[in-house]
Amino acid sequence: MAITTVSSWRELDDAISEASMPQGARHAHSTLVFRGLARTDYSHVSSLARLRGDYPLLERHLIRNFRKYAHRRAPGPTMWDWLALGQHHGLPTRLLDWTYSPLVALHFATASWPAHDALLVAVDSRAAHELLPASLRAALDREGALLFTTELLAAEANDLEELDRLRGNGEPFLVFFEPPSLDERIVNQSSVLSAIADPSCHMEQWLDEHPDLWRAWRIPASVKADVRERLDQANVTERVLMPGLDGLAAWLRRYYSPDPAGQDDAEQGGASMDGTAEAVRQEEGSMSR
Repeated sequence: MAITTVSSWRELDDAISEASMPQGARHAHSTLVFRGLARTDYSHVSSLARLRGDYPLLERHLIRNFRKYAHRRAPGPTMWDWLALGQHHGLPTRLLDWTYSPLVALHFATASWPAHDALLVAVDSRAAHELLPASLRAALDREGALLFTTELLAAEANDLEELDRLRGNGEPFLVFFEPPSLDERIVNQSSVLSAIADPSCHMEQWLDEHPDLWRAWRIPASVKADVRERLDQANVTERVLMPGLDGLAAWLRRYYSPDPAGQDDAEQGGASMDGTAEAVRQEEGSMSR
């Protein structure tokens, strides 16, 4: 799928509206999930992969020890609940953060690095799930659901190893699920999480292999400020998306920056879409490569 460069907020808004139109009678609402990147040279590499080295072998140890030391914060009965909790608090995982809301994704794309082009990515979750193994597709069909819940996913794959085994000798598949409502931040951000059935497969690779299942819009730096102003007018800000003092402070810091164009620092603006309350400095390549 080609990346479209937009020239105004209106063009971007119209493009998102057109792309979000429901396809067919099965789903009354959009089947797209969105992710925003503050710079086009940022990528969708998971926090687990950023550990580098032989990181797939570290995954089970990270999860086991997180559950052991965070047992008083038990989020729910399944391993997927624990993964969601860990992702929410910055544990390196193979998960990536998405949202049902294009406005929320645009917040993360425009809250920092104002002098750099940003990127808004949308994946058709319904079409992606058509590529799932039969047992997972059947589970969604029985529920009439678009995305998995943690319980529904656990019924077919109790943990990440079982998810990987469902792949068999086939290509890695992508699954989207909604995290439990652990706090207001997850609710306000309309959070969605994704997992690929292979910890060594990056999202860029999956996107490259399925060009018909996603689309993206490049937001030039010259348009970014206009988009940011529209979001602020709509109250799509750190104060709402990250309820609490950290979000309030981040919003005030950005809002009262005397020279936003000069604040090209990863610590300015809002949070990252990777579950932490601070922006994450990335070093990976661009999604469009």
